Parts: sequence; structure tokens; C-alpha cells
Amino acid sequence: MKRKLIRCTLMLGVFAVLTACNIDMPKETQSSYETMTIAKTDIELPYKFSARMTGQNDVTVTPQISGQLMKICVSEGQQVKAGETLFIIDSRNAQLELEAAQANLQAAQAQENSAKLEYESNKNLFDKNIVSNYMLSNSENAYKQAQAAVAQAQAVVNRAKINLGFCTITASVSGVIGEIPVRTGDQVSPLTELTMLSGNTTMYAEFSVTEALVEAMVQEGMKASEVKKYIASLPAATFVMKNGTEYPHKGRVVSITGVVNSSTGSLTSKVSFPNPEGHLYSGIQGTVVMPFEEKDVIVIPQNAVVRLQDKSLVYKVTADSTATAVDVTTEDTGNGKDFIITSGLNVGDRIVTTGANNVTEGQRVLFPEVSEK
Repeated sequence: MKRKLIRCTLMLGVFAVLTACNIDMPKETQSSYETMTIAKTDIELPYKFSARMTGQNDVTVTPQISGQLMKICVSEGQQVKAGETLFIIDSRNAQLELEAAQANLQAAQAQENSAKLEYESNKNLFDKNIVSNYMLSNSENAYKQAQAAVAQAQAVVNRAKINLGFCTITASVSGVIGEIPVRTGDQVSPLTELTMLSGNTTMYAEFSVTEALVEAMVQEGMKASEVKKYIASLPAATFVMKNGTEYPHKGRVVSITGVVNSSTGSLTSKVSFPNPEGHLYSGIQGTVVMPFEEKDVIVIPQNAVVRLQDKSLVYKVTADSTATAVDVTTEDTGNGKDFIITSGLNVGDRIVTTGANNVTEGQRVLFPEVSEK
């Protein structure tokens, strides 16, 4: 009896202390669940494609003639303009060939002048009946042969000038210099790759599009001219680097190949991105993100879906405020917070959203006070 009295006295003492310190005693409350009524809506879905950047004009720089590399005028990663000198090959042999060709041309021109004088003289004598027609014809043929020899010698000179020009290799487009695998003094030939010049004022992000997606995007029976207009009307695309950085300039779809790759079952598409600051380089990889609008679809928050093994469940609220599980099929929206429901729910159904993971089959769902009014 004394022990019970002491225990009661201690409990009263603790209560008195808590009351004196103005500490509220915890109250038992019932948990509530948030719900929503199913309705159809429009949603923008970000379609994502793994892509690789290429320059609008990626040019492999190779020499047109063989010779010793005398000078490398650029460095790797350097921005160059069209016409700027990149490499210089030893031009001494080409210069000698040009001089020899020019000398042969002068000799041919001198022969042409002699043949011309001979022909004109014989023609004058023929008109006076002094020489025969045979001699006139021979002199005329000799003159024509001399003219042909001059033309041939001139062609050799022109070819020699071109070969001499090939000793100085210039940029065919504006862009960025890639890796330079050669060094000054190397012997190079038309088979030697000197560098890769990436014309990067405009860059292309190349990626694969599944045939099924193309068929979904392009209406059946659409003519080629209509497809071109449709591609032009597609939304602007965003390029996201591998580190997650979003490229500030938007791109536009410029082409979708009309031939399906037999091994992958996909088509290649290109998105054109402006590159005024030169931040994009040929060969870099990332993700092309394109927003497409889905109309009249059922969209619910991801926290409303309960994963159970290989099933996706949603708790539908019945008329008596109890929850019953229904199987649904979902499609990811890509925004990290919503799912599109393709089957299992109908417009007007009421489902549990927040707290769905804590619901059990047949449990009465308590609504917030605002919902009861």
C-alpha cells in the first residue's frame, strides 16, 4: 500500500513540475491523407537523347604534294579564320619545276612565232602563185603544232604554279585546330593527316531517334514537303553537357535521315546550335533535350504511386472513404515529380496522394478538415 502511495506521489510531482515549466503534454492525433480527383490535362514532356557534337564543316587537313614540313604556323586548339596559313612545306623543288616550265613555255612561244612568220610568208607567196598549195599547207600545220605546243607548255606552267601554292596549306573554313600529330622536319605526303579543322561557328548535335518515335511524331501519310515544314516547326532544343551544365544557346532540328539503320532500328537526327563564343567543340558528348506536349492525359504526382514488386499501385478512395488498391501503368514525364497514367484510372476517380505509402487495403481515409466542409 505504501509503494502505491509513493508511486502516485512521484507521478503527481512530475506532473506538477511539467505544469510549472509551462510544457504542453503531447496529444494523440489521427493521421490524415491528401487526395486528388483525376482529370485530364496537357503536359510538356522533355524528350532526352544522347548526342555527339560535330562541326558544321569538319575538315581533315592533308597536303596535296609530298615534301618536308618546314613550318607549323598554328597550335592545337587555336581558333583560325578561312585563308589563314596553317603549314608550310619545302617549296624549293616546286619552285625549280615552275622555272623549268616557264623556260619551256618561252621556247614554245618562240617556235610559235617562227612558225607564224613562215605561214604568213607562204600565204603571201601563194596568193602571188609563187609557192604551191602543198608548201602553204605544211607551213599552216607547223604553225598549228607550234600553237598546241605553247598551250601544252602553258598548262605545265599552271600546274607548277598550283603545286607551288600547295606548299602553303591554308584553312579552308574558319574553325578550331584539332590535334597535330606531325612535327617540323617530317616528310609528308597526300596520305598524311596533318590535323582536323573543325568549323565551329555552327555545331551539329547528332543523335539517334527510334523509328517508333519518328512515326509518333510525324503523322502517317505526311508528304516530304510537309515533313520538312513539320521539322521546322519543332520546338527549340537544349544541349546539356556531361557535367550537367546547360548550354545557353538553343538549337533547332535541321534534319532527320530517311533511312533506318538496319542494325539499330533508328534514324539519325541533327540539331543545329550556334557557337559564337566557341564553347562547343567537335566530339564532345551530352544530352539533347526537346520538349513535346502531350494533350488530354492523366497526370498524377509520383508520391501517389506505390511500388510493390513488379506492380504499380494507386489507392482509390471509394464512396465510404475507404481505400482500395488498383493496378496502373505509368509513363515517366522526365520532370522528377509526375507520372502519366496510361491505364487503371478514369476521369473523376479520387486517389490518395500524400501518405499513399502508409495506406492499407480497406483502411478508412481521413480527410483534412477543409475537405469535410
